[in-house]
Amino acid sequence: MSSSAFDDRIAAFCGHLKDVRGASEHTLKAYSEDLTQFAGWAGCAPDAVTPEQARAWIAHLTTERGLARASVARKAASLRGLYRWLVRRGLVTTSPAESLTVPKKRRPLPRFLTEDAMADLLAAPDQGHPGGLRDRAILETLYASGLRAAELVALDTSDLELEASEGIVRVRHGKGDKERLGLLGLGAVGALETYLVSGRPLLISEKTDDALFLNRFGGRLTDRSLRRIFDKYCAQVAASHKI
Repeated sequence: MSSSAFDDRIAAFCGHLKDVRGASEHTLKAYSEDLTQFAGWAGCAPDAVTPEQARAWIAHLTTERGLARASVARKAASLRGLYRWLVRRGLVTTSPAESLTVPKKRRPLPRFLTEDAMADLLAAPDQGHPGGLRDRAILETLYASGLRAAELVALDTSDLELEASEGIVRVRHGKGDKERLGLLGLGAVGALETYLVSGRPLLISEKTDDALFLNRFGGRLTDRSLRRIFDKYCAQVAASHKI
């Protein structure tokens, strides 16, 4: 069987998609183009294609042609569809494309702060005003405890046990306000004590409750506000350290 037989198989398969599956002209055009490209690349008859060739084609599309993952996935699906149909019709014994997979999109490696950059981040807030004392306490607590943003803004002053060895924070989460304990460390304890004595009292208003971290109006700091605070100091450190 010559390689030109591929054209006949592709035409018959697309006819099946149109007549039986009711595929649109756009879909038929995409299938036809994808499969014709593969036929030209393979240069052999449909029943001579091997799984190695099918995988090599996907690698070619991904690495050499640099196609987007969505485009490669569509072409792989076209090839699988053709061969499933050929197997059902008894025109080939097995499908070389059945186990075909598309490489996942590579994710850039995360960047980590150096020790010096981390130290600069913790020292970034201006501690000459209440907001700066609060921000320093926030950064130290996040760094020491690994709390999520929502968990940190939900903290009350009663959740702290700063007299304990290196400090403890009670974190409420999930349904039923389940609790877990987080360790703070000396740096966070010192920053929190300074904030509680010299910062938080100046932020308190008539509507202030037991919330630990307050905004300038005396209300509980929100998740969104916390992220803005964190992003601001990260941007400062990133600029100075060229991160």
